[in-house]
Amino acid sequence: MRLSILRILFLLQGLSVVASASNSVVNLSHYDLVQPDFSAMKGDGILGVIHEATYPRFDIDSKYFERQQAATRAGLLWGAYHYGNASDPIRQADHFLSVVSNAWTQADPLSRPSRMLLVLDFEKNGHYPGGTMRVDQAVAFVERIRERTGKYPGIYSGEYYMHRNMNSLRLGTAQASVLGNCWLWLANYSNQPRATSPWNAWHMWQYCGDGKCKLPTSAYPKSIANVTKAERNIFNGTSTALQIFWREHAWQPSEKPRREPERMVTASDL
Repeated sequence: MRLSILRILFLLQGLSVVASASNSVVNLSHYDLVQPDFSAMKGDGILGVIHEATYPRFDIDSKYFERQQAATRAGLLWGAYHYGNASDPIRQADHFLSVVSNAWTQADPLSRPSRMLLVLDFEKNGHYPGGTMRVDQAVAFVERIRERTGKYPGIYSGEYYMHRNMNSLRLGTAQASVLGNCWLWLANYSNQPRATSPWNAWHMWQYCGDGKCKLPTSAYPKSIANVTKAERNIFNGTSTALQIFWREHAWQPSEKPRREPERMVTASDL
């Protein structure tokens, strides 16, 4: 009897893993040199792609435009992220929106995503010039995105890094409240992450980055289609819930970004 119960529990656990794996999202950037087979990804259960669009200093990801079209043609959901640094966050947000809006406009009508998730990559900057974005700059960035699109972006970070920043004595209540309006995307390659205040739960979990993952490969695959060292993510909910989440949180590029409010030029802008 005891053995039978253990077998049942094992089978149920396996079903849970399959359910989680079915609502997978892949994130990509120009560092992924292979030409992704998006049709194969969709066939393997991937539902959406979030791609780097911009990064310091005001550079454009060279793969963003072509992959936006290819992923959309394959029937995948689409999202874009900006890798933040310590420069003017308003200019960063405006540049990000300009790039994703122009890429959408220039695409073939059949290759335009109807909606796209917007994300701020908020992490310690060890890749690009310009230093690491501060929390107050992240607040200014997400507020600018909301001001111009009507949507708060998601915010991506490592679990430990986010926890440390959100529990800093320098973080004000008002700033925490603003960031709490964003949906939360956490990276942890060893364990399922825990949400950090002001969030009650994480929305998306990056369990594998560049093929790095300490979790069982059978349950948490490191590759997808022809991308052997993938950055893979699980949504905290069912596949249907992910579709609804994307629709509710994504920006419609057909609604042009609201006009940039005039602002004074400062020395940092020069």
